[in-house]
Amino acid sequence: MYNLFLDDIREPDHVNYRTKFIQVADFSTFRLKEWVVVRSYDAFVKMIKEKGLPKLISFDHDLADSHYTIHDDMWQNMDDERVKEICESEKTGYHAAQWLVDYCIDNKLPLPEFKVHSMNPVGAENIHSLLINFKNHQHG
Repeated sequence: MYNLFLDDIREPDHVNYRTKFIQVADFSTFRLKEWVVVRSYDAFVKMIKEKGLPKLISFDHDLADSHYTIHDDMWQNMDDERVKEICESEKTGYHAAQWLVDYCIDNKLPLPEFKVHSMNPVGAENIHSLLINFKNHQHG
């Protein structure tokens, strides 16, 4: 079995910060495990379709430049609808988590173990909530 790390920029050993979902004790998880790194939603889907479910998945939320630059000056002259359109055209880690839930339902598979290493607190919360709710439903 393999471990899957979804992040557009970082490598697993770059996860060295504490968040609500990543604690200091988790740091060794990122350093000691062998990972397959994917950089986008499409690569995430392709990897799982080709290799099957991994043992562990770690999710980043923001997977495109548009997710990082939303507050930069370049966006100030755009109306809200255009900004929303640009940001929603790129899939996030949340979209990957949604796809994973559907894949598990469609194939009657248990949800793999997961971590959320995103530094985006709202995005991380959304991914974690979606996956915990599904996991609880599976075991419920």
